Amino acid sequence: MSSRSSRRGTQRLQALTVAGAVHPHPDSVVDPLFRESAFFDPNDLLQVKYEMLRSVQVGARPVVEAAAAFGFSRPVFYVAQTVFAREGLPGLLPHKRGPKQPHKLTDEVLEILAAVVREAGTMPSAEELVLLLADRCAIEAHPRTIVRRLIPYLQRREKKLP
Repeated sequence: MSSRSSRRGTQRLQALTVAGAVHPHPDSVVDPLFRESAFFDPNDLLQVKYEMLRSVQVGARPVVEAAAAFGFSRPVFYVAQTVFAREGLPGLLPHKRGPKQPHKLTDEVLEILAAVVREAGTMPSAEELVLLLADRCAIEAHPRTIVRRLIPYLQRREKKLP
């Protein structure tokens, strides 16, 4: 491989890493498409999943064989197939795991705490906020979490006021 193509490969791998789209086991991709062509990259998770789906859909390859050739299990194949049918190519991109939004400190809960701050005219201590949250909303949260969510909420609210 020339230095120019290895540099391009390194840049591509860095871009895939930033996007979170690196195949976790590129060495397990044994399909000839990825072993015999410079175009196909076994590190590219999106490309590997798409070609796996395509090999079954267009090439009439058995699911078990396709999944193994592209370094995945049968359940991963079926999940990818379902997501691809529903969302298209973007659905094959890795999604952020975990909660997508706060589940304890919702805007309604933050508004209750903001009302306390407005009434007091000053910011209570983090420990007082924990007690207020437990007392008024029956929610337990770490003091730093409360402060980290409440301060930006208050700042956004101040910008909206005339």
